[in-house]
Amino acid sequence: MKRLFLLMLGAFLVNAYCFAQPTAPSWTGKVGNRNKTFKTNKYKVNDFGAIGDGKNLATKAIQKAIDACALKGGGVVVFAPGEYLSGSLFIKSGVNLQLDKGVTLLGSQNINDYPEIDTRVAGIEMRWPAALINLQNVEKAGISGAGLINAQGKPFWDMYWAMRKDYDAKGLRWIVDYDAKRPRTVLVEASKDVSITGITLQQAGFWTVQILYSQYVTVDGITIQNNMGGHGPSTDGIDIDSSSWILVQNCDIDCNDDNFCLKAGRDWDGLRVNRPTEYVVIRNSIARKGAGMLTLGSETSGSIRHVWATGLTGYGTGNALNIKSAKTRGGVVEDCYFGNITMNGGGNVIQVNPNWNPTYSYSTLPAGYNPDSIPPHWTKLLQPVTPLSKGIPIFRNIYIYNIKAIGVKKAINAIGVQNTVLSHFKLKNLNISSATAGTIDFGRDWIFEDVNISAADGTKLEVKNSENVRP
Repeated sequence: MKRLFLLMLGAFLVNAYCFAQPTAPSWTGKVGNRNKTFKTNKYKVNDFGAIGDGKNLATKAIQKAIDACALKGGGVVVFAPGEYLSGSLFIKSGVNLQLDKGVTLLGSQNINDYPEIDTRVAGIEMRWPAALINLQNVEKAGISGAGLINAQGKPFWDMYWAMRKDYDAKGLRWIVDYDAKRPRTVLVEASKDVSITGITLQQAGFWTVQILYSQYVTVDGITIQNNMGGHGPSTDGIDIDSSSWILVQNCDIDCNDDNFCLKAGRDWDGLRVNRPTEYVVIRNSIARKGAGMLTLGSETSGSIRHVWATGLTGYGTGNALNIKSAKTRGGVVEDCYFGNITMNGGGNVIQVNPNWNPTYSYSTLPAGYNPDSIPPHWTKLLQPVTPLSKGIPIFRNIYIYNIKAIGVKKAINAIGVQNTVLSHFKLKNLNISSATAGTIDFGRDWIFEDVNISAADGTKLEVKNSENVRP
C-alpha cells in the first residue's frame, strides 16, 4: 500500500509540474477573412487619369477608380505597370486594390496629402493623419498582388527626431510620439472580412500595418522592409490593436520597432474604451531586425488573450517573446501560446516587463504649462487612473515551448514588480545558447520542463522575490 501511495503521489507531482505540448485550440480554425473572392470586374486607374510616372500626384484618379468600382458593387482596381505617387486612399466595401508585379505605389512626402481623421494611435483615440491606404468601416475588401508600396517615410523620421530632441529637453518625452504626426502605411479600422496578401511594403513613415477595432482579417505573405535607407522610429511591422479573429501567416518583417505586435489601449483612455485583442493566430513567419518577434503590449488596457503564435524564425531580433506594460495601463495578458520558435542571434529570448520605459510610459506636465490650454490628447494621457490598482497589469498563463536560440544575449529577462507578479508561466523544451542566463524577479508558479540554458559567462538563471519558481 505504501508503495502504491508513493507511485500515485509521484504521478500527481509529475502532472502538477509538467505539461504536455499544447495542441491548437479549436478557435484557431475560425480566424481570418471569411470572404475569399471578389467580383471579377476590373477598373483600371489609368482610365480615370492616373499617370504612372512617379511624379504626378495620382491620388484623385486612383480614388475615382476605387469609388467607381464600389458603386457597381465591387471588383478589382488595377494599375498599368509604373510608379504612382499618392496621398491617402480609401478602399470601399467589395473592392480589392490589386498591385501587380511592376506596379509601385509611392507615398507622398507631403503631410498635407494625408487628411486627419478620428482614429487611435499608440493606445489613444485622437486626430491623426490618415494612412496611405485606409480600409475604414468596410466589409469584404482587400489589398493584394506582387507589387510594391514604398511609403517614402524618411522625411517623417527626420521630423520626429528633430521634435524628439526639443521635447526631451522640455521634459515631454511622453507626448512627442503623439505630437509628431506621421502617416501609417495601411490602416484597417472598424472593418470585417479584409485580406492583405502578397504585397511588399517599404519605408513606413510610422506603423506599417495597423488592424484596429476589426474582426476576421487575414494578412498573408506580405514582406515589410522598413530598414531600407535608414532606421525609422516606430516603424512597427504589423500591429493588431483591440481586434479579434485575426490570422497572420507567411510574412517576412524587417523593421525598427516591434515586428508582430498585439495592443489593446493605453492608460485612462484605453481603460475607457476597454476592447481586447483576442483570438489571434500568427504562424510560419520571419522576423528580422526589430524589437519583438512577438510583442504583447505595451498597450494592454483592454487585455490581450487567446493568442497562438507558432513556427516563427528570428534573425537578430531584439526579443523573441516580449511582454511589456506599465503601472498605469491595467488589463490582463493571458492564455498566450508561443512555440516552435527559432532565434538566430538577437537580444532576449523571453522579455517580460510590467514597468516598461518609464520616461515614455508615465505622463507628467512640466511647470509652465497651463492644463486648461493643452491639446485634448495631452489631457487624455495626463488623466490619472483611479483607483491605482486598476492600472496594475496582470501577466498570467503563458505557455512557451519548443524554442531553439543560438547566439543571443540573454535567455530570460522577466522583471516583475511587487504589485505585478508574473504568474503561471510554463516552459518546455527550450534550448538556449546565450551570453548570460538572466533573471526572474517576482514570479510565481513557473513550470520548467527540459529547459537548457548554456550561458557563455557560466551563469545560471537567477530567481528573486519569487514563489514556486524552480528552474
